[in-house]
Amino acid sequence: MNDDAKHWSIIVGARLAATAGAVLGLILIARTDAVVPKIIGTALVLSALFMMAVVPRALARRWRTPPE
Repeated sequence: MNDDAKHWSIIVGARLAATAGAVLGLILIARTDAVVPKIIGTALVLSALFMMAVVPRALARRWRTPPE
């Protein structure tokens, strides 16, 4: 497996992990009536959305081929 395929796999894995975190947060929010789990679920969803927006872009920028 070459470096490009490894980098692509890592970026996709980061996106999948963020999606799983957001889904877990939504499940926490939906399945309870207590306040503390709802706050934790909301924080998890917000951090997962931030991760979806920032981490793949930062990794792609880090691994970008330099101009010749």
